[in-house]
Amino acid sequence: MKKMLKKKVKGFTLIEMLVVLGIISILLLLFVPNLSKQKQKIQKDGNAAVVKVVESQMDIYELDHGVRPTAEELEKLEMITEEQLKEYNNAPKE
Repeated sequence: MKKMLKKKVKGFTLIEMLVVLGIISILLLLFVPNLSKQKQKIQKDGNAAVVKVVESQMDIYELDHGVRPTAEELEKLEMITEEQLKEYNNAPKE
């Protein structure tokens, strides 16, 4: 009779897998709120940059023509894009 040799396969137990999944879940819970805060900060910084661009274009137009234009006039003159105009109008004014 042939003896069947059983190979002992080493692997992870169910408990070890659950511990690893638990640790990963906890880490995700810690990082997800920070990511949303970073997204808000980036959006705020982006809006501030658009406001600076539009105001710079207003200054350049005023230097050239002696009259300060509105943001809508700059958009009609194609000095700023429609998206920049929307962001400028939606940005909080200081």
